[in-house]
Amino acid sequence: MNTQHDDRASLEPCVVGVDFGTLSGRAVVVRVRDGAELGTAEHAYAHAVLDRALPDGTGLPPDWALQVPSDYIDVLRHAVPEALSRSGVRPEQVIGVGTDFTACTVLPVLADGTPLCELPELAGRPHAYAKLWRHHAAQSHADRINALAAEHKEAWLERYGGRISSEWEFAKALQMLEEDPEVYRRTERWVEAADWIVWQLCGTYVRNACTAGYKGQYQDGAYPSTDYLTALNPDFADFVTAKLDQPIGELGTPAGTLTAEAAAWTGLPEGITVCVGNVDAHVTAPAAGAVEPGQMVAIMGTSTCHVMSSDRQASVPGMCGVVDGGILPGLWGYEAGQSGVGDIFGWFVRTGFPASYAEDAAALGRDPHEHLTALAAEQRVGEHGLIALDWQSGNRSVLVDHDLSGVLVGLTLSTRPEDVYRALLEATAFGTRTIIEAFETAGVPVEELVIAGGLTKNALLMQIYADVTRRPLSLIGSAQGPALGAAMHAAVAAGAHPDIRAAAHAMGKVHRGAYLPDPERAAAYDRLYAEYRLLHDYFGRGVNKVMHRLRHLRAEASAAS
Repeated sequence: MNTQHDDRASLEPCVVGVDFGTLSGRAVVVRVRDGAELGTAEHAYAHAVLDRALPDGTGLPPDWALQVPSDYIDVLRHAVPEALSRSGVRPEQVIGVGTDFTACTVLPVLADGTPLCELPELAGRPHAYAKLWRHHAAQSHADRINALAAEHKEAWLERYGGRISSEWEFAKALQMLEEDPEVYRRTERWVEAADWIVWQLCGTYVRNACTAGYKGQYQDGAYPSTDYLTALNPDFADFVTAKLDQPIGELGTPAGTLTAEAAAWTGLPEGITVCVGNVDAHVTAPAAGAVEPGQMVAIMGTSTCHVMSSDRQASVPGMCGVVDGGILPGLWGYEAGQSGVGDIFGWFVRTGFPASYAEDAAALGRDPHEHLTALAAEQRVGEHGLIALDWQSGNRSVLVDHDLSGVLVGLTLSTRPEDVYRALLEATAFGTRTIIEAFETAGVPVEELVIAGGLTKNALLMQIYADVTRRPLSLIGSAQGPALGAAMHAAVAAGAHPDIRAAAHAMGKVHRGAYLPDPERAAAYDRLYAEYRLLHDYFGRGVNKVMHRLRHLRAEASAAS
């Protein structure tokens, strides 16, 4: 959208934030003084997510999710100049650029940063590509990492609630070593995409403290030991020293300055500050004004990431990690999450939206989600007679098991699409309540729930979350929370604000208490939540491992075909 600006405002210092998501990248031009978003643009990745085949047609097994790194560069080439043009801001007003990325999205590169998938001889090798955060094919490797860490009593394991995820750096790297040793040998740097994109902008490779701590098991200044890695696989012994270790950059500090090449891509001035990279969820917390202990931010999109800072350090079962200063300096930063949320709703619309419903939706001027939401909103709690588990993409927290899968109980011949859709909305809310209860049981209080991300526009979903969690919901006041947060960190790195708390007070946006729980609906949801927890523990805690057996059978059939 084009925005009119007065001459005084148009001369003020600005920063650019770039948010690299699952399917696209978004750029926003932000005024340093007050966080006003003056121009935005989005660029879709040409290759989206590779989960069936590589660009050359090479097939992929189940649970793979890859990306093409050149798509990220295209965001810099297209979204940033477009956002700058729409903003009316002159390039010379921009004093810094900040980025955030999905995590753990990680890729193998040469020492100069060249992705291995760009080498012609490796273009047909799946392990040469970037592994997206939702690449879950390394679950067996994560299981071994966890079992050996427990056996060795590795101190870092407690910081991750007792289990690390198949989504993270070590599991994905171990999978590469054992499934394609040649690609592993050719890998000179195993780099988070959050750091790779900063490397491309400023020519300097700095590992950001956030992904190193949450996704790389970097705790108290150290990675897992060589002895431990040797026990996993002797050829993995030097993984940290040879491929992973790099100087750590603190959040909100400069990684370097914009190179001439990156200036040509973006239309921004050469030499401006490039901020150390960050994770999309974590960078959103200050953008949503969540800079005090106990303010949990749920960033809801294709998945949901729950982040919160606290003055208490504890081991929360199934958390994705607790890192000193991982979100804000001086506080313990916690992360948890759900691997599928918006993805689940999207899957149902793709597979369970009949032609008659599509015709009705078109006649009413609604898209499928709007139509199903409107129909579901007419129901009372429990009217559909269903309960679901939100594990279509596995369980990140609190079970940390991506071999789990979805469940829907209560189907009859009278069940309608809106019934299932509402049950899936509710299931994701039950998953968030499970996470909140895990924190509070561990002695880490959750004082406020702030929602960010694209799903905030669904009013029914937001009300369900308020009712299920029995908490008022606050909403971020920006449609571009991660990009705004990245821009705020860039403002700090460029010296425009003394620290991220000051930047949050000046530039952050939040609407407090936007949705309030209804006592009658909340009581009804308590009964449904009790059923959810029975199913959760039955299928998720080993009583019935049918999901694992089915996945094993699927893998066998896939390999045979």
